[in-house]
Amino acid sequence: MPDENKSNQKTYHKKASGAALTTVKKHAKEHELKLFGSCFCPFVQRVWISLQFKGIEYQYIEVDPYKKPDYLLAVNPRGLVPCLRHGDWGCYESTVLMEYLEDLNMGSPLLPPDDPKTRAHSRLWTDHVNRHIVPAFYHYLQAQDPPKQIEGAQELQSQIGKLLDAAHPSGPFFLGPQLSYVDVQFAPWIIRMRRVLSHYRGWPRPEEGSRWAAWVDAIEQNEHVKSTTSNDDLYLDSYERYAGTGQIANE
Repeated sequence: MPDENKSNQKTYHKKASGAALTTVKKHAKEHELKLFGSCFCPFVQRVWISLQFKGIEYQYIEVDPYKKPDYLLAVNPRGLVPCLRHGDWGCYESTVLMEYLEDLNMGSPLLPPDDPKTRAHSRLWTDHVNRHIVPAFYHYLQAQDPPKQIEGAQELQSQIGKLLDAAHPSGPFFLGPQLSYVDVQFAPWIIRMRRVLSHYRGWPRPEEGSRWAAWVDAIEQNEHVKSTTSNDDLYLDSYERYAGTGQIANE
């Protein structure tokens, strides 16, 4: 007899929705710079935001990374997204691709030019996002036991707190009033905190008037973030299998 919970479980979406779908349609035409992505993937969204911010022309190609089509494997033998193909050259890994877009010197920079100390500072805290915040997000989301969920929430809050301590004091973004490299690295998970963690794990809304609230609001309202973000149900459905059916902890 089939597992009823498993049969009722929603699956990941294979097509963007809302504002992100509008952006996909605007970038459907053939172009030498191609972004291979999946609408639910936060690592793809990093690169996508970067392209939108810079105003670089590109073609967006939605792929199912679990099917691993040949044209994706030709760029990344592991069959993972995001990937970029630029002419006859291809590369992958979201941070590497963001660096590549910076090195093209096209459009607005996310890393401040002619300021090596601030660039190094940004790269240092990008490393913190990747080493500590992203893993903490998934550990928390996947925790089934309430004590593990409480532990996961505390760890995620602690790692975000360290990032906030390194950020510009008034912001609202990491380096001040303008979106920059660390913001784009972190933005997809900020987006998913309200849409996914709040629903499945009771993640709290930022305290009104706090530095964290200012950052979250700035990310949520940024035009380039919004243009790559789908409707809420896409994220709820796509992350249900990560969240499982565990009881939500009450701290």
